Amino acid sequence: MAAVARRLGVAPATLRTWDRRYGLGPGDHTTGRHRKYAPRDVARLELMQQALLRGASSAEAAEYALSAPVPASPATPPPPGRGALRLRGANRPARGLARAVVALDQAAAQTLLADAVEADGVLTTWTGVISPVLAAVAARREPSGAGAEVSHLLEECVRATLARVAPIVTEPRNHRPVLLACAPGERHDLPLHPLSAELARRGVDVRNLGPALPVTALVAAVRRTAPAAVVLWAHLPRYADPAVLAALPRTRQQFRVLAGGPGWQRGVVPHPVERATDPAAAATAVERAVCHP
Repeated sequence: MAAVARRLGVAPATLRTWDRRYGLGPGDHTTGRHRKYAPRDVARLELMQQALLRGASSAEAAEYALSAPVPASPATPPPPGRGALRLRGANRPARGLARAVVALDQAAAQTLLADAVEADGVLTTWTGVISPVLAAVAARREPSGAGAEVSHLLEECVRATLARVAPIVTEPRNHRPVLLACAPGERHDLPLHPLSAELARRGVDVRNLGPALPVTALVAAVRRTAPAAVVLWAHLPRYADPAVLAALPRTRQQFRVLAGGPGWQRGVVPHPVERATDPAAAATAVERAVCHP
């Protein structure tokens, strides 16, 4: 069962549910022994998963999987429902994550994310696994709002996983904290979570102030914490306002300022503000600024 769950990108509990509710279980089941899935059993599970990925309900997908002929070749008749996510050139963890979130399988999604972080680290998982799936989900989301449930589940799984892997920094390498915040109006704060988690894993004390922080709140936070660095994130160009950077107060102890996110790529930023278009670049710049000044 564990091997089949990994192959399909779902949790073992999901396979047990499909077996109990719909009879899509292993054909070879001897009392007191491991449950063994024959090739035909796995093929039917793949048919069910294909149907789920195309928008069928669990009951509809199970009915289809049990009634459709088991494919003998890759030329399989398309099951009912909508198309799956398009992930050209994506790696296996990304494809597994895509299957899990489209099926709204939160346990499988979080397990896949945790395994990827453990194997490859936060930033590699963000770049190679999370970002491609985010882009594919956004591309498939319809103007009517259909598909929003997949996007929301994916983002919540990412937040939960990164919160678990980020250690509490009790003896930070930096004497003054690092402030992370989205520019006023910018609500796309998800990239701040891998940045925060990665810096924490490097022993850097971080305060993540989240999305759409008003200028007055940002100024107050700077004065209250006397930070070593401030990262102001803008995903979209319309929120990359240089006036916000200029509004940062002058403090007795100077601090570095980073304009983070793709929104700042084409805009003008005042000297000596540094740009960082992605969490990996921002993590490197922050660590260099606060730990090796």
